[in-house]
Amino acid sequence: MARTKNFSHLLSEGRIGPMTLSNRIVMPAMDLNVCVDGEIHQEDIDHFAARAAGGTGLIITGASAIAFPVGAASTKEPGLSDDRFIPGLTALADAVHAAGSKLCVQSTHHGKISRIDTLQDRPLLVPSVPDYDLDMSAMADNTMDELKRMGAVTQGKKPSYHAATLDDIAWLIETWTDAAVRCMKAGVDAIEIHCAHGYVLSGFLNRADNKRTDQYGGTLENRARLACEVIASVKAAVGDKMAVIVRVAGEEFGQEGALTLEESCRAAALFEQAGADAIHVTGWGRNPFSNFTDGPLPNKVGAYASQAAEVKKHVSVPVISVGRMLPEVAEKGISDGSFDFAAMGRQLLADPDLANKIKAGTPEQVRPCINCYVCVQENFWDDTPICAVNPPLGNEGILPLEPTRTAQGVLVVGAGPAGLETARLLTLRGHKVTVIDKADRLGGTLWFSTLTTPDNERLLDWLTNEVKRLGIQVRLNTEVTPALVKEIGPDHVVVATGARRPRPDVPGASCRTCTPVTPSATSCWVARRRPTAVGCCAPSASSASSPASPRAPRRSAGSPRPSCRWARTSS
Repeated sequence: MARTKNFSHLLSEGRIGPMTLSNRIVMPAMDLNVCVDGEIHQEDIDHFAARAAGGTGLIITGASAIAFPVGAASTKEPGLSDDRFIPGLTALADAVHAAGSKLCVQSTHHGKISRIDTLQDRPLLVPSVPDYDLDMSAMADNTMDELKRMGAVTQGKKPSYHAATLDDIAWLIETWTDAAVRCMKAGVDAIEIHCAHGYVLSGFLNRADNKRTDQYGGTLENRARLACEVIASVKAAVGDKMAVIVRVAGEEFGQEGALTLEESCRAAALFEQAGADAIHVTGWGRNPFSNFTDGPLPNKVGAYASQAAEVKKHVSVPVISVGRMLPEVAEKGISDGSFDFAAMGRQLLADPDLANKIKAGTPEQVRPCINCYVCVQENFWDDTPICAVNPPLGNEGILPLEPTRTAQGVLVVGAGPAGLETARLLTLRGHKVTVIDKADRLGGTLWFSTLTTPDNERLLDWLTNEVKRLGIQVRLNTEVTPALVKEIGPDHVVVATGARRPRPDVPGASCRTCTPVTPSATSCWVARRRPTAVGCCAPSASSASSPASPRAPRRSAGSPRPSCRWARTSS
């Protein structure tokens, strides 16, 4: 994608209902899982305040349970069901405001995904008892440790279901309204009503989950009725003191009866009539164990931009688009009128200062998200997200790093991602750093990984640019020896030469003539499941499990990237 330094539309002021935003960059809900029994604590505040200080126009909290712990997916998510939650919300709102941004609380009842209901022996509240089973065969790829961690969230208990009665529906509307009023009392600027991702309002909206024959089932107007009643009640309670945003899937994927784009457009119009000040268009793959990368965390850049553009044709309120919204994609979409605001979730986890950097005209300094899904995987076992490129994620209290009072000389051995990041941080703190590597290029095996995982090249480019920008001394084609270390005379030596990868236990792995094809070297589907070797000990061509040796010549500038026909598009 062509890089631009002109983000005038993305950085322009925007308005949602009564709320004015300094720019069109939105941080969507990304669950941090650091609350204690539903109460917001300092880790949450530091996390969101860092994104606000980084210039983000609107901060949306992680999913917050309107009836906590009832309808919650985690005891570590914010609660909205009691006044005891107001002080934490107030502290968060104050911190976000002090940093120059606005705060929106995402509100929901998780419906059939309410893991805490299962844990605490409550049936899951749903429009209709499910009449289908999901394909769980993909879980065979999980390690035993991962399976145990997922099962531990509910202590291995199986869910039961309760089809909502009219009394339950009235309770949902009242409880949602009370939650909104608590947000208003806390000084929050907006509330997002979650009507997507399989949560209770989403369940009513789609045909796969809603088999009702009363006024809340059947036609789209009936299926959207509960969401509209919640929106109208919340809007009546908060008036012009808070904006009301509604999140809806522009499209659902992977199952008969899933919400279609045409239905989503009609629903969005109904939501606007009920009082929505903006529509936040997302997407949802209905089986998280088979099509999770269709949504809500897509692999495709600008995944839901076209759905947002179609929804925008049917409403007059602003439309927010999400789904790997890189700044260039966001600028184009806003400038051509496809949508009005751009939500950047994983990208803002990777770099809280994104907005300030593009405002300063230095987009090349934005630390890229490499789309590795490491952050998101932690939600499956109710843990705090981690980031492959931004270690302080969830621990922002350690920032900013203070300049050193005593500059020292540091020798970093190894120019892979760990070595380069170490050199970058030490240089920023004021130390004099030299990086040495015996290879002829920066990146170590990160360079090789770009052959099958192109997003890693964005990280390598960023690290390379940072080394140049900071003036870090680099010596390539140089092997570090005791004599060289003595000659340089550093105060400290950091050894960042990478891990040793063992040979796989397959025929030919120990043969010096053969080239082992390993999962770590290729990221290929075939190699991951049926590793082998290429050479004299390899199986015959007809039964070989890998199309080629992983060894590849260095790619010259401007030449096309070599590719493997079995390679995945995400790491």
